[in-house]
Amino acid sequence: MELLDKLNWRYAAKAMNGEKVSQEKIDNIIEAARLAPTSSGLQPFEILVITNQEIKEKIRPFAWNQSMITDCSHLLVFAAWDTYTEDRINTAFDLVNEVRGFKNEGWEAYRQKLLSFYPQQDAEINFNHAAKQAYIAFSAAIIAAAYEGVDTTPIEGFEPEAVDKILGLREKGLRSCVLLPIGYRDTENDWLVNLKKVRKSTEDLVTVIE
Repeated sequence: MELLDKLNWRYAAKAMNGEKVSQEKIDNIIEAARLAPTSSGLQPFEILVITNQEIKEKIRPFAWNQSMITDCSHLLVFAAWDTYTEDRINTAFDLVNEVRGFKNEGWEAYRQKLLSFYPQQDAEINFNHAAKQAYIAFSAAIIAAAYEGVDTTPIEGFEPEAVDKILGLREKGLRSCVLLPIGYRDTENDWLVNLKKVRKSTEDLVTVIE
């Protein structure tokens, strides 16, 4: 299967060569993330696509000085909602009604259920839930990039507060949760490039309950 071949090819690139990724490929990767499933379809996150080299240079010291931050073609920052609010939930439900062109009684009842639950929760609990949804889209972007023959490096090793400040995220009700440099591997300077991919066996990973 072509997709599995691509996933066997991909790895977390530890060095990138600065080559630019075509806009078409970037658009496809972003679209895959946009189409990813999320809890209640709320999509409680935004994706910042950074090509500005100065901003990437500012972020790098707060991401363990990893070279991929500045040597990538595009740096994606997945930023989750800092909490769920009535406005955010209503906006998501209103969009569904607008796109589908009708209101559904069951869907409206579900809206009220969420409105009675999420806004009353602690903001940190809500953020952690929203961040999990961002990770689903993050995974979709990684898979799409592999399909496009483009390298990525999932990065959790960074200081979110610093990145939030650089990008002005807190003022927008957002908090960064994961970074994704996109580009092409530097085969001469990446120590990981020729090492065999290691994963658990299917038998160790999967339990089938019939």
